[in-house]
Amino acid sequence: MAEDDRSPEDDFQELLRQLFGAGGSEFDPEQLSRLTGMNIDPAMMQTVFRQLQGAFSGPEEGISWDAAKRQALHIANQDGHGVTAGERTDLDQAFSLATLWLSEATSISDLAAPPAAITRGAWVEATLPVWQELAAPVATSIADAMTSALSEQAPDDMQSMIQGAGKLMRMVGGTLFASQLGQVVGNLSKEVVSGGDVGIPLMPDGEAVILPQNFADFGRDLEIPEDQLALFVATRELAHARLFRHARWLRLHVISQVTDFARGVHVDTDALEELAARFDPSEPEELRRAIESGALLPQRSEAQTAALTRLENLLATIEGWVDVVTEDALSRLPSAARISEVVRRRRAVGGPAERGLGSLVGLELRPRRMREAAAMWRAVTDAVGVSARDTLWDYPDLMPTSDDIDDPSTLVARLEARARGEEPVRDELDDALERLLSGEDDRSVDDADGADGDGGESPDERPV
Repeated sequence: MAEDDRSPEDDFQELLRQLFGAGGSEFDPEQLSRLTGMNIDPAMMQTVFRQLQGAFSGPEEGISWDAAKRQALHIANQDGHGVTAGERTDLDQAFSLATLWLSEATSISDLAAPPAAITRGAWVEATLPVWQELAAPVATSIADAMTSALSEQAPDDMQSMIQGAGKLMRMVGGTLFASQLGQVVGNLSKEVVSGGDVGIPLMPDGEAVILPQNFADFGRDLEIPEDQLALFVATRELAHARLFRHARWLRLHVISQVTDFARGVHVDTDALEELAARFDPSEPEELRRAIESGALLPQRSEAQTAALTRLENLLATIEGWVDVVTEDALSRLPSAARISEVVRRRRAVGGPAERGLGSLVGLELRPRRMREAAAMWRAVTDAVGVSARDTLWDYPDLMPTSDDIDDPSTLVARLEARARGEEPVRDELDDALERLLSGEDDRSVDDADGADGDGGESPDERPV
């Protein structure tokens, strides 16, 4: 075919061959210019094709999170600045005093690693692995749904070609989601004040951090002395980090509950098909907006609602303990009550990045029952003291339940009885556990088998 006889459709097919070819060659600008005959923006198509070529160079299975990291770091570093010597000195002093006062408010030991002041970019680097773990089930669901919708909508004579495009659709969906996650995490890096600010264990075990740039933004209009605000934030951050370092099981417990919720997230196929039907290649932002707004996520199922309730109770239990310990440690701080109320309201309202994460993953990481949980921990502390209270974090089965948050009296009575050396009231579970440990259940099974077998002794004939 002569060069002049080539149609825009021929040029488009040639570009597709370049895209799916192994060479990964650059696109010919002249070919791209011919796409104007198809009402396609050549500059936009060049960008899209380059992104798709990058996707095909990624792993065979799973999702490449490089796009999320690049996007998050780009946003975090846009107007971020380093930590000055003065900021580091001020926060070191706040952490030192917070460590001393916390020792009077909790029996949980100090951290092994010194707390630190870090930049927004450093926060992204440290926390992104956890964000990826939380978001991976939803990203996989979106990628699978795009592949399934493409297969269901295609005619039978195109199914063989659709199978070959399955990998493309998975990568497009996964890459779009990863990029959007990067935008959410990047925006969140401009809001969080400390490592435990979001409420889940994002930082590595035993690490406590404050972001000085965000701390300055947080306190700018509060009219609270900066040294008092720094001491409050440092105390709360250390209490949060100490708890997760002491209760090693707690980190996995929280992450597992979040991922259990996320695995139940499924894409609304009707919304996806409607989007595909009106999708305009010249308006790729529509797909990005659909993912960002949560329009592809249907209403929560009953199982998800139950999982969310369990997670909210768990986060409230953690935050309630941190609240009480922080309040006791800072009893000598004049502005402590005022700062505490500001922090509670900030968590209750949430910021734009936190709301963005809710629409992206379908989950709002907010302990709705924090006040009730704090009241429970206060009742426990007043009744049995700090040491007995903190032992409730030693094992998962000792941790207070949602019923204890509703009515702490039973928990308080049990702890008071233990403090007096009294045996707790036994229940059916205790009896069953004792039989299991003593082997009585096994002997009962053996006796039953012997009674049923030929020539076995009757129960009356067996020796006692």
